[in-house]
Amino acid sequence: MNVGTSDSDLLAPLDLAFWSIESPEHPMHLGALGVFAANSPAAGRHAADLLAARAAGVPGLRMRIRDIWQPFDFGGAAREAVADFEPLDHVRLHAPVADFLAAAGAIMQRPLERGRPPWEAHVVPGVDGTSFAVLFKFHHALADGLRALTLAAAVLDPMDMPAPRPRPAEPERGFFSGLVPDVTKLPGLVRGALSDVGRALDIGASVARATWGVRSCAALVSKPTGTRRVAGVAVELDEIHTIRKSVGGTVNDVLIAVVAGALRRWLDERGDGSEGVSPRALIPVSRRRPRTAHPQGNRLSGYLIRLPVDDPDPLARLAAVRTAMNHNKDAGPNRGAGAVALLADHVPAIGHRLGMPVVGQAARLLFDILVTSVPLPSLGMKLGGCPLTEVYPLAPLARGQALAVAVSTFRGRVHYGLVADAEAVPDLDLLAKSLTVEVAELNAACVS
Repeated sequence: MNVGTSDSDLLAPLDLAFWSIESPEHPMHLGALGVFAANSPAAGRHAADLLAARAAGVPGLRMRIRDIWQPFDFGGAAREAVADFEPLDHVRLHAPVADFLAAAGAIMQRPLERGRPPWEAHVVPGVDGTSFAVLFKFHHALADGLRALTLAAAVLDPMDMPAPRPRPAEPERGFFSGLVPDVTKLPGLVRGALSDVGRALDIGASVARATWGVRSCAALVSKPTGTRRVAGVAVELDEIHTIRKSVGGTVNDVLIAVVAGALRRWLDERGDGSEGVSPRALIPVSRRRPRTAHPQGNRLSGYLIRLPVDDPDPLARLAAVRTAMNHNKDAGPNRGAGAVALLADHVPAIGHRLGMPVVGQAARLLFDILVTSVPLPSLGMKLGGCPLTEVYPLAPLARGQALAVAVSTFRGRVHYGLVADAEAVPDLDLLAKSLTVEVAELNAACVS
């Protein structure tokens, strides 16, 4: 029998949406594949032992999600600590493999067990004994990209981090403080509520406009097979900076334009053709701030842009991406079709339970491909003294979609992590290679 819970334990609306939208064919976990240089043939086994030992001391990894069917919280869910938490149930050592990315695909397609803390760490040694990989999986209801990074870093070797700035002291509060509303704040609260309603209507209208007259790119649409394939490629950050300095804009603009160009090359080479193709890309935007009320939850909005896949000129593609991103930034992350995640705040818990399965099936009506960026610290990270050399972020795949792209910059290199439906995209390695070719083509265009 479920017991009541305090507000601080409840899943935020967007977390509950991710928890409710999941199905066996479309698990809602994100991942990160880290490759480490091994200092001994037994480094992988030692890493697995360290991860299990350290996980026991990380409170966020002890949290499971349970359903609530009590009055007031009916249909919701909450995080709660597991008293008999067993880290060995979450850390798994695999047999040596020759291809870490291929192994990651098989692991990513398996859903997390919902009855226990929704995360896993898979240690995969390399057959040559010179490296091993760790694939972290976190349910999106437990963590977004930044929170997942924090949880993963907690089980790696300690790093020398700058001391946090002291938090300003809060004024003393009287005994009755918080029991009744501060009447001086009521006008602002009313204005805020009206503003929230207006923003929700604005986002809803933008979503409707974004779906008018839209034809999805057939190569990016998939029937739900539940299979997964993973690929990755790393390019030099200096090359990205060279392009940015030549044409302006941001590093993120260049990284998105590289995806557009790679999709064009991939579609043409596989025979689908890129003529007339301009898929809608959802670009998540983090709204996380220090000391938020729910630091463990998701704080996401997003931008929606058209990828200029059909444009043959690489510099014109980049200019189109810059223009679209600047337009989104001018509007801000709280408005526009890409901010659809914010509508979760306006849906009651039972609405998420009943409506999210339907919403999940309609994801491809809003966007065709996810392109997300996960920032990583520039500091060197190690596990058991073994340095981390590569990191490939892996995004969840929405129902009806064939491909998701995640990007991270780590120690002078940009790592693209690709997750695809294995049956719909058997040639994912071709797309990965196209990313490298596109960077070279953009560089050449900037020089000429």
